[in-house]
Amino acid sequence: MKKKWAVSALAAFLVLAMAGCGSGNKADSGSAGGDTIKFASDASYAPMEYMDTDKIKGFDIDFIKAVMEEAGIDYTVTNTGWDTMLSSVKQGTEYQAGLSSVSITDERKETYDYSIPYFESTNMIMVKEGSDIKSALDLKDKKVAVQAATTADELMSGIMGVDNGNLRRFDSNAVALMELNKGGADAVVADIAIVNEYIKNNPDEKLTGIIDKENFGSEYYGILYPKGSEWKAKLDPAIKKIIENGKYTEIYKTWFGEEPDTQTLLNAE
Repeated sequence: MKKKWAVSALAAFLVLAMAGCGSGNKADSGSAGGDTIKFASDASYAPMEYMDTDKIKGFDIDFIKAVMEEAGIDYTVTNTGWDTMLSSVKQGTEYQAGLSSVSITDERKETYDYSIPYFESTNMIMVKEGSDIKSALDLKDKKVAVQAATTADELMSGIMGVDNGNLRRFDSNAVALMELNKGGADAVVADIAIVNEYIKNNPDEKLTGIIDKENFGSEYYGILYPKGSEWKAKLDPAIKKIIENGKYTEIYKTWFGEEPDTQTLLNAE
């Protein structure tokens, strides 16, 4: 990743926590078409989307800029927080789409429509160095922090039990990470890009990430729409085009320093 996030652990926590709760912070909009689509986001997922002073930055922000330029459609991205994003996109009035590393799941498909997949991910465990935790199943009797209403929450509810008091749900990953930092949790489970970014930018905290492919399989992010939205048909061709023409790879390498598996991504439609 070429761009650096805030290095101070406490400052980063506070910035992200406030960003996840705020609203009205917008990314630059396009200026090519007559229609305008308003995206809601939870900008507390560095490096996917995060607040840099008063602007939203991240992989998703660069990705959607390329998509909207290809489609020739105006847009805005506003930091609303996770819960507000989900509820407002469901209604489809103030915001017509959600862009916030939203995993495509069968349960969510009952309520929302999705774009074609644009990012392959998996959940990851983050612990302090020296922890005896080696896999997801080792978390059964531990205190685990997750962001509520995410796939991490769903996965850990299945492993630990949905009503397990040791499964601690928070409004944002920033607060979940803070819980591990202050000793209130033995582990955090979150998307791999977020965990890796946090570990990289906070070397003094002596953290390690654990991949468990057996219990945490691949999942894909999609743009979130209200049921029956006309925007899916308008934006899917543009997403596919930038994946095929190399623009997506260029953006991915900028943020992650490696080539994406675009063929797997296209096959996941």
